[in-house]
Amino acid sequence: MRNIGDKPDLVVWRSHKEGERCSACGKETWKGDLLLIERKSGIRCLECAGLGSLEYFPAGDAALTRRATAYSSRSAVVVRFSRARKRSERQGVLVEAEALARAKRECEEDSARRESKQEQRRSREAGAEARYIDRFAARILALLPSCPRSDAVAIARHACEKYSGRVGRAAAAKKLDPEAVLLAVRAHVRHRYTRYDELLGQGYEPFEVRPLVAGEIEDVMSRWGEPDRSCGQPAREQA
Repeated sequence: MRNIGDKPDLVVWRSHKEGERCSACGKETWKGDLLLIERKSGIRCLECAGLGSLEYFPAGDAALTRRATAYSSRSAVVVRFSRARKRSERQGVLVEAEALARAKRECEEDSARRESKQEQRRSREAGAEARYIDRFAARILALLPSCPRSDAVAIARHACEKYSGRVGRAAAAKKLDPEAVLLAVRAHVRHRYTRYDELLGQGYEPFEVRPLVAGEIEDVMSRWGEPDRSCGQPAREQA
């Protein structure tokens, strides 16, 4: 058996001409035929070159190609000359049918193992995300005892959505920093309990609307039990 990564010894060409003949049997060749071309023996068809029993496998799956070539006692690279690019381009390989079948089985087994590992990883990540959302919601309720649980859960799910770029994905929020958590709450209140979205729909800009709804936000936050914020406001709030 060849070592994986060894190069095949032979190069077979895919013909782009018609009317040539095999130097051994005299059979006429056609465009697209696979031919062995050597300086001494000339053009030979695969049968006369002793490669007729090999199976062609097109390029595109590097792992499968490496394995099939390694398991095949005879193999050849299939190339074609590109007139447009003026260079020879690899098309695939010729390998023994048994070697190709074995390589396919092993690649399928590997694929199944990889998919199983990926599924386990996705399950672990989903569990971690769910636990983070639960902790975030619990932190909201600890900071704002009168906040409805349904709101706390909705805020956590929205703010902490993976890849969303929202405040819940920030480093401070992942540490359950009160300032970051309250930013998420205030954003929820702004959209859910004030005229903010309605005024935006009427053509106002966000910077015009925020001062108009600031009092409404403070009323809700006060009812939910937000502690005295007179010592300072957040530098930036979530949109």
